[in-house]
Amino acid sequence: MEKRIIAVLFGGCSTEHEISLQSAHAVLSHIDRSVCVPLPVGITREGQWFLYNGPLERIPDGRWESEGSCLPCLISPDRTKRELLVFGGSAIHYRLDAAFPVLHGKNGEDGTVQGLLELAGIPVIGCGCLSSALCMDKDRAHRLVSLAGIAVPKGVVLPSSAPDSAWKHAAEEVGYPLFVKPVRSGSSFGIARIAQPDKLLPAVREAAAHDEEVILEQAVPGFEVGCAVMGNDKLTVGLVDEIELSGGFFDFEEKYTLKTSSIHCPARIPAKKAEEIREAAKIIYRALGCRGFARVDMFLTPEGKILFNEVNTIPGFTSHSRYPNMMKGIGISFGELVGRLIALGTEEAGR
Repeated sequence: MEKRIIAVLFGGCSTEHEISLQSAHAVLSHIDRSVCVPLPVGITREGQWFLYNGPLERIPDGRWESEGSCLPCLISPDRTKRELLVFGGSAIHYRLDAAFPVLHGKNGEDGTVQGLLELAGIPVIGCGCLSSALCMDKDRAHRLVSLAGIAVPKGVVLPSSAPDSAWKHAAEEVGYPLFVKPVRSGSSFGIARIAQPDKLLPAVREAAAHDEEVILEQAVPGFEVGCAVMGNDKLTVGLVDEIELSGGFFDFEEKYTLKTSSIHCPARIPAKKAEEIREAAKIIYRALGCRGFARVDMFLTPEGKILFNEVNTIPGFTSHSRYPNMMKGIGISFGELVGRLIALGTEEAGR
C-alpha cells in the first residue's frame, strides 16, 4: 500500500508557540511510518515556514530553528496540485494526502491555517475553517450552543475600546464574581477572575491586549469537566475528566504545571452524570460543526447542572495531556489515537 504523505504543522505565530512544539513532538514520535510519511513543517514566531529534516528531539526546546536542516517551504495555492513546495537548490514538490495542524491558539487553531489548506484543496486532520473559527470565538460559540439546547454562562460582550462606564455597567449586569476574557484567545491568556469592582478595569485592559472584543462572564459555581470527542459522522467519546482547583482558576500556569490543581480521569462523579456530560459533548461538537477531534469543556454546578464553557479544536497533545488521557481511559493508546485521527482526515478526502 502506498504510504500517505502527511504535513505536520507546528510552532506558529501564537503565544502558545512553545506548547505546540511539545504537542507536535509527541505526534511526530507516534506516527506509524509503515503507513505514513510525516513531513515536519515548522512555523517560526515571525511566520516563516520551514520543512525540518533534523532530529525530533530538537523540536520541543525550539532548537529545530537553529538546525542546518531547515528548508523554506510553502503551501501551493493550486488546488490541482495539493502540494508542499520546498526550496533548496531547486524546488521540491510533495503532493500531500493531508495536513495535521498541531498549532494552538491564534493563527493556527482559529481557522486561519485551516482556511489556507482548504483553499489549496489539502484535507485537514481535525476541524475545518468554519468550526475552528467558531470554537475560538467564545461569544459566537455560546450563542450557537445555546440554540442547540445546552445552557451557557451569563455574559456580556463589548468592544475593547468601550468606555469605563460601559464595563462597570456590564459587570453589574453579570454580577460578581465574574471572569474577564478575550473573546478569541487560548490557554487562558488575558483571562482573570474578578471578585471586586476595583480590579475590573485593569483586567479588561489586559484582556483587550489579546483581542478586539472582551467578554465579562458569570463565574459558575462548581468545577470544570472535559470530554474528548473524536469522529466525523460516528463519534467516539473518551472518559470525562475533572479539574480540581485549590483556588483561583485554571490559568496558563496551572494548565501546564498543575502546581496547586489536579486532574482526575475519570471524573469523581456518578456514572449517570458522566453519561449526561458525554451526550452534551456530542451535541456541542455537532452544533459547532466539529470534525476529526476536539475537547469539549463544560461546568458542573453543585446542583448537577451542566453549562458549556468552550471547545478546544486542537487541545494539548502530549502523552500526558488531557485529551489523549481521556481516550486512553477507553482503551485507545496514543499511537492508535494518532493513526485514527489521520484516517479520519483522509477519510474526508475520499469523499
